[in-house]
Amino acid sequence: MAPIDISARHGGDRVADVLRAHGVRCVYTLCGGHISPILSAARACGIRVVDVRDEAAAVFAADAAARLSGLPGVAAVTAGPGITNTITALKNAQLAQSPLLLLGGAAPTALQGRGALQDIDQRPLVEPHVKRFFKLRRVRELGPAVEEAFALARSGVPGPVFVECPVDLLYDEPSIRQWYAEAGGKGRSLADRALRWYLDRHVRRMFERSGDAAPSQVREVGVPVAGDAALGAALRALAGARQPLAVIGSQSVVNATEVDRVAQAVATLGIPVYLSGMARGLLGRDHPLQVRHQRRQALREADCVLLAGVPCDFRLDYGRHVRRSATLIAANRSARDAKLNRRPNVLALGDAGRFLQALAERTLQRLPQAGAAQRGEWLAALRARDALREAEIDGQAQVHGERVNPLALLRALEREAGENALFVADGGDFVATASYVLHPRAPLGWLDPGAFGTLGVGAGFAIGAATVRPGREVWIVFGDGACGFGLAEFDTFVRHGIPVIAVVGNDAGWTQIAREQVKMLHDDVGTVLARTAYHEVARGFGAEGLLVTRGDEVVGALQRARELARQGRPVLVNVWLDRTDFREGSLSM
Repeated sequence: MAPIDISARHGGDRVADVLRAHGVRCVYTLCGGHISPILSAARACGIRVVDVRDEAAAVFAADAAARLSGLPGVAAVTAGPGITNTITALKNAQLAQSPLLLLGGAAPTALQGRGALQDIDQRPLVEPHVKRFFKLRRVRELGPAVEEAFALARSGVPGPVFVECPVDLLYDEPSIRQWYAEAGGKGRSLADRALRWYLDRHVRRMFERSGDAAPSQVREVGVPVAGDAALGAALRALAGARQPLAVIGSQSVVNATEVDRVAQAVATLGIPVYLSGMARGLLGRDHPLQVRHQRRQALREADCVLLAGVPCDFRLDYGRHVRRSATLIAANRSARDAKLNRRPNVLALGDAGRFLQALAERTLQRLPQAGAAQRGEWLAALRARDALREAEIDGQAQVHGERVNPLALLRALEREAGENALFVADGGDFVATASYVLHPRAPLGWLDPGAFGTLGVGAGFAIGAATVRPGREVWIVFGDGACGFGLAEFDTFVRHGIPVIAVVGNDAGWTQIAREQVKMLHDDVGTVLARTAYHEVARGFGAEGLLVTRGDEVVGALQRARELARQGRPVLVNVWLDRTDFREGSLSM
């Protein structure tokens, strides 16, 4: 291709204009020639460009940015393998209902299907994992497609949207015309002249009416709201319940700007509540209504269960955790999720967070006093169980071994992490243990992959969190298996000044799998890792690395890690763990 005239406006500018109009502050990427104009234009108009070491990390970062801001996160990757590398992260965002925009490069429009560099049919690979796949053929389509993608990502059930941007739509018109003219050659045969005629017509069509672009506009996206009939039925069911229970999930906080109002609504409802996914931390660290342990038993005892943004999937044993005689209220944007495996008695089809707010506004001040007394006894019983379980965990944390007790480590992390800490969870056994011990400090203070159970989200999530919430103390809680997916992103942390603290629970194995595999099959094949020096790898990328092999080193290392992070330096704390039976029998299907 001929040299590019950087003074001329191009398709990348059209994309960047829309990003800026929508308030995008950061684009996450791994560079490629197919998308270079987008990245250059984004930086030119003041949008931060964070380049990572794996395309999946770029999408994970956009996912986290969306969850924490409520606005679609934006990732841009090159064609072919750049896009195929994002599939797992895209599917994770889809199942987590995260609104994000993936801009993907593509081969020149005239060369698609002819063996061009990195040219594949991207639609069948990507389309099943996004709300819509935009395949563009004209320069004038770029801006409107990105505008529509932003609106679509947020509407209804949120999710990822893909916009395919062929490289010849992104560079400036004179350069592309010259490139196609050179591709047509100077031969005088009939075939040569026919080729030049075809290419000239193709370029005219590509740029036809490209000067007619209107200024970028932000499209209003309405929030789906459940009807009055569902609201009234839910109010009556809750008013008549003696042992009501709420389970609140990620979809309740998809409107990030409303989380404080959702939290107040839950407090006003006055019923015991379990928080899951992104809703963890909604009520702060130690709210009297929040229950943390023995959820299965509580659900089997409750006479009215409100599921707010939570489907009856494997996490609720496909609905079997809720007893059949209980009144089930399901508030969800997705009719499929609301009815999954268990038909609710009350279907509130709409935003779960808005439904909780509507419930709080309309009722619970009129609940019968006798019922209120019964509910007080119910909450006291649940909290007594919680206290007993916490005491059991404390006892197990006191067990000393050759290395570090994972429960003792997590208890120390809970004490030492700052009040503005944001936890990113990436792993199996160690992270599942952490979910029992760590208490998110505030709404939107916890990030985990969601229903897909994806390993490898940690580094990308941390990048998204740190760029959207730069004042927060970001901790990655890594299993040693999951850590291997994102270690190279310590290079990204260093280059972009992202002071993440990563704590690696290093028990030298894929322990969540090994627990049941060894017991059932008497074989540890594929589950054994080494006590790898992850801290030295971090140092090799220019970060700080700390090694902890004994329990008496834990507190000092965590305090040192916080000090380093306050200095703007990313740090990895590699902690050698003892094995425990804390999560025996944890296999999920």
